[in-house]
Amino acid sequence: MAKPHPKGPSKTVDIFCSKCKHALFKYRKGGKGALVKCFKERIVKDYTEDQLHCPNCEQCFARDTLIRGAPALKMIGNKVTLK
Repeated sequence: MAKPHPKGPSKTVDIFCSKCKHALFKYRKGGKGALVKCFKERIVKDYTEDQLHCPNCEQCFARDTLIRGAPALKMIGNKVTLK
């Protein structure tokens, strides 16, 4: 399978914890669907310490995985919101 384009889309979205509304990432997202996965190479700004837990409320919002051979974060449903 093909890897995601490293540069990716130019549109960025802000990702927040749905429980405490703390900022988690600034991410280059393509398409208009729901946020299911985040490729690590497309994260522009990271506000977390370990990329899996919210630094404010310690809620686990993602799982570390490989998607199409690229490291990614698989989001857990309804744990994050975007703007």
